[in-house]
Amino acid sequence: MGQDLAVSRDLAHLSDEAVVALVARGDESALTELYDRYGGPAFALARRVVRDQALAEDVVQEAFLAIWRGAGRFMPERAKAAAWIMTLVHRRAVDLVRREQRRRADPLPEGGAEAPQPSAAEEVWVRLERDRVRAGLAKLPDQQREVLELAYYGGFTQSELAGRLGRPLGTIKSQMFAGLRSLRELIDQAATEEAWKTS
Repeated sequence: MGQDLAVSRDLAHLSDEAVVALVARGDESALTELYDRYGGPAFALARRVVRDQALAEDVVQEAFLAIWRGAGRFMPERAKAAAWIMTLVHRRAVDLVRREQRRRADPLPEGGAEAPQPSAAEEVWVRLERDRVRAGLAKLPDQQREVLELAYYGGFTQSELAGRLGRPLGTIKSQMFAGLRSLRELIDQAATEEAWKTS
């Protein structure tokens, strides 16, 4: 773990594009570094678009999961990493607003039941993904869950978490790395189980 922390400290000197490349190779410390750099601005952008704190938290969570899973598709020759990250956040925020507007605006049919949504499959997928993340978080040890929830939902950096929770920065980083690794395994396991159920 000492090696992980040394690597994490080294990441502060890397460009955003280099950090995204490390995320593409499955480096959790690189994802944490990206979150430290862009978690706050991402939440501020999402909140400006959706105008709701809880929905903005969901947007940031979904965006950073998309970064984790899609970093390999990032092409630095097309855009800066910062623009790519904030575009992902903005798109998810706008998509969420549109889904909410459609849900509210669609007239009720004569029977009183809600009309089927054109994006029902997408909404089901988003809900399923969110449920998997929340279920995974619930299975983590308390301290790992606490730091991940405060970081991703509360927008705190690792340094802020260390001060807020009264733990050494190295401990916070270790808990985040371990929590992210376990969360990824739990989400993948849940997705596999869902696939078996529906096959």
